[in-house]
Amino acid sequence: MGKIIISGASGAFGHAAAQWLLEKITPQDAILLTRTPAKLADLAARGADVRFADFDDPASLPAAMAGGEKMLLISTARVGTRVGQHRHAVEAAVAAGVRHIVYTSIIAADQPGNPAIVKNDHRATEEIIEASGAAWTHLRDSQYAEAIAGPMTIPALMMGGKPDNCGDGPVAFVSRDDCVATAVGVLTQPGHENQAYVLTGPDLITIPQAMAMASEIAGKPIVVDPVDDDAMFAYFDALGAPRHASDIAPNGPIPWSSDDMVTFGQSIREGYFAEKTDWVEKITGRKPKSLRDVMLAHKEGWPL
Repeated sequence: MGKIIISGASGAFGHAAAQWLLEKITPQDAILLTRTPAKLADLAARGADVRFADFDDPASLPAAMAGGEKMLLISTARVGTRVGQHRHAVEAAVAAGVRHIVYTSIIAADQPGNPAIVKNDHRATEEIIEASGAAWTHLRDSQYAEAIAGPMTIPALMMGGKPDNCGDGPVAFVSRDDCVATAVGVLTQPGHENQAYVLTGPDLITIPQAMAMASEIAGKPIVVDPVDDDAMFAYFDALGAPRHASDIAPNGPIPWSSDDMVTFGQSIREGYFAEKTDWVEKITGRKPKSLRDVMLAHKEGWPL
């Protein structure tokens, strides 16, 4: 097996993937890319090859990609502007000889009617990879269970409720840990080339059901207020959220835009997340965590 590149290795997903990868391969065969190499001192101490890379600076990428055979391209965080970053990474990787690119995408990225604007970045990146000449694997993740157990549940418990425009659309929430393990499985196993896998958890659950579960675990009330998209925009406006990704202030207090969140909810409501698969178990050999499992693991951080 040749050397494996992990991009964004100092981020939450990337660092977890790098730790898992070092258990599977010779550490010197792991190339870990980051804009902040000091944050990966722990993995460098284990023998990993930590390299500086900035996807906004193409000149930094040939040296960063040199010697890699496979790459896990973890989607960057800049909704609306990250396609250019991804293009730089893909072009540099292929020029350096990378033969297989695994990409962290999103469920229903390939469905034209999907209203979630976040899918536009993901599908555009998938198409860049498919046209690159490298083999590809798209990991189309469902919504992370950790996003429900943390960023959604904590304010809902504090406020006693939350507005929601997802309706009764079901989601098979998937643990980020399971997505990490699946990504490393694809990188270290044969036979996943030119495939798209939808990664989900074991249970289809609506947002109201998820909040009822959190309420039961916490022993505190959470009232879900069903609202339409206009009311959801008004709610985010009241929080001071920018309407569009282009309005997000660098290093500002709110790193997401309301049109991203509202259309994400619309996508759930219209059934684009209503899929349950067994790819996590097939690729990792372990049963995926349930949303309840993840909530119980996060409970100690809740405002109880």
